[in-house]
Amino acid sequence: RAARHGNKLGATGPFFYKLTRALCELMGEAFPQLVSSRKQIEKVLLQEEEQFAKTLDKGLRLLEQDIAELKGTEIPGETIFTLYDTYGFPVDLTNDIARERGLTLDYEGYEKAMEGQRERARAASKFGIDYNAAGLQLEGKTEFTGYDHIDGHEKIRAVIVNGEEKTAEAGDEAVVVLERTPFYAESGGQVGDTGLLTWSGGRFKVTDTRKEGDNHLHLGTLIEGELFPGLEVDARIDHARRERTKRNHSATHLLHAALRKVLGEHVSQKGSLVDPDKLRFDFSHFEAVTPEQLREIERQVNEQILENSPVQTEITDMEKAQEKGAMALFGEKYGDVVRVLSMGTDNYSVELCGGTHVSRTGDIGLFRITSESGISSGVRRIEAVTGMGALDWIDGTERTLREAARLVKGSRESVIEKVQQTIDRNRQLEKEVDALKAKLASSAGTDLASTAVDVGGLKVVASELEGADRKALMETADQLKNKLGEGVVVLASVEDGKVTLVAGVTKSATGRIKAGDLMKHLAAQVDGKGGGRPDMAQGGGNDPSKLEDALAGVAGWVEKNIA
Repeated sequence: RAARHGNKLGATGPFFYKLTRALCELMGEAFPQLVSSRKQIEKVLLQEEEQFAKTLDKGLRLLEQDIAELKGTEIPGETIFTLYDTYGFPVDLTNDIARERGLTLDYEGYEKAMEGQRERARAASKFGIDYNAAGLQLEGKTEFTGYDHIDGHEKIRAVIVNGEEKTAEAGDEAVVVLERTPFYAESGGQVGDTGLLTWSGGRFKVTDTRKEGDNHLHLGTLIEGELFPGLEVDARIDHARRERTKRNHSATHLLHAALRKVLGEHVSQKGSLVDPDKLRFDFSHFEAVTPEQLREIERQVNEQILENSPVQTEITDMEKAQEKGAMALFGEKYGDVVRVLSMGTDNYSVELCGGTHVSRTGDIGLFRITSESGISSGVRRIEAVTGMGALDWIDGTERTLREAARLVKGSRESVIEKVQQTIDRNRQLEKEVDALKAKLASSAGTDLASTAVDVGGLKVVASELEGADRKALMETADQLKNKLGEGVVVLASVEDGKVTLVAGVTKSATGRIKAGDLMKHLAAQVDGKGGGRPDMAQGGGNDPSKLEDALAGVAGWVEKNIA
């Protein structure tokens, strides 16, 4: 609202962020973090202002268009929702504008559209399988033993097939609930464990483990035998997969700490995914992380790995955990008793976490960042690999580098120099090609000028130029317009099954015929679209087979439409 009112009062650029200085002077004593974080506050406010300026511009255009077409005095709920959902346009801002125009808002329609979106989101978040436990009242609680054990002899409490509790037979997809389990259930960004449940005469392949309330749900397929409540089974997780996941999860904690140390204390986790192959970490930050910062982040994480310090866990209450400086993970729910995970020298990272982790930081082996990107306003994403995954990634990069060196006839050491030489040579060749195309255009213009036909006092040329790109067509059209004096030029080419069209009308003739109108007609003939200014227009099409007839009909179209 402040940005909009400033805009209405004549502010032509961002101004709100400048108020930070005055706020620090007035309230800095009561809120010291205003002073210590002033530079960052100004950066974030400036970024938000610049982004909102674009939002305001797009949203106002849409709103003005809808108001102009409005029948009555109420702005439809669908319009309000589109402004909010697509453009981030606040509802109260829409209401302000409506009130200034003497209009009202259809809040009921807006709420209906919002509820429709919520329903779609809820539907998208469901398991996506028919054999889930949703709606079933599962009693009891699964005891998780997986921090210390990778296997166990356990008793089945429930078996669910197609949403019903019943005996599972070979081939069934089912959900199994155990009294106790070493299988970690998907939580806090860490994927669920996989593995096997076995017993005399039977095997159940666990493909995922999830949580419902206090119970662990083991999702999978019965390979052989029967599964029923009361049956005792040997539960064993895929140990190698768990170990890879642990490395990635522990590295995520070190990464979080490194980000805060390198980028600033404003960094907080906004989401994560930890699986056996990689880690993905989303965090709050207002700009792209520079290559230098990424190198320092990676260096700090690997430094902690090389220290090989023990990873410590402590079960305590939330108050004591906060006293230790523990950070809570995004999306995790905590009770009165929490698990505090500390790792690295001098408690480099201290977080609340219920996931599985390595015993020592050195178990991670190696940490390598593979990408950094923005995923939404103020949120960045880092993807990385650890252990053998990191070695495989480095090996793949080395192979790519060696292949690039081979292609430019260089070595690993000289590849950059060789690539630069190749780029420079290509640029020089492109200049030479452009010069030759210009000469060809001039030559073609001279030749084509002799083919012009007179239509109502205008000289009309319509021709296909083989191998010409759009730039060459434009240059040739300009050459022809200069030679014709007063006339119309249409040039075309075909490449990879696509038609490129250019139409030109000399300035003196634009009062009699428009290049844009001619192009719309031409492009439609070859299954395409086009348009442009009265003196120059461009277009294209998908049907080269009709180009010859389209060009042959240009003179006739000019004759019919000439003023």
